[in-house]
Amino acid sequence: MFIYLSVDLIKYIIYYVSNGSKVPLEGGDFNITMVSKDIFHALSEPNRRYILEILASQEQLTATDIYDRFNISPPAISQHLKILREANLVRMEKKAQQRIYQLNPDAIIELEEWANHITQLWTQRFDALDKVLEAEMKKNKEGKADQYDEPE
Repeated sequence: MFIYLSVDLIKYIIYYVSNGSKVPLEGGDFNITMVSKDIFHALSEPNRRYILEILASQEQLTATDIYDRFNISPPAISQHLKILREANLVRMEKKAQQRIYQLNPDAIIELEEWANHITQLWTQRFDALDKVLEAEMKKNKEGKADQYDEPE
């Protein structure tokens, strides 16, 4: 049953993302286009997620400081930083010859709001499932009690 729910939710989200529509939820619609598809692409790569974690803990770092934390080439890190910039997850400021990176808190808040709406959707679905399961359990208990009643 849970596999069906998760696949169903994924289809639901993909449908609304691809159509740029609002996702109908109880208590009001949520405009899924608020969260850029580029954010999900940027977050899909582990090195980019690690860069975000580093920036979250250090507030701001130069590109060189970021490169020094990885075992991959500086051009590869530069490409990751470019994707993060394009997704608006990080901000870059040029100071002389240095490029200083920091998290974009607005994008993180936007992503968090989207995740909260998805959590709300899941909660609604699980609440509905709980009600169905409770009704089934009650029906099964009543059916078993009827089996043991003596005929009149």
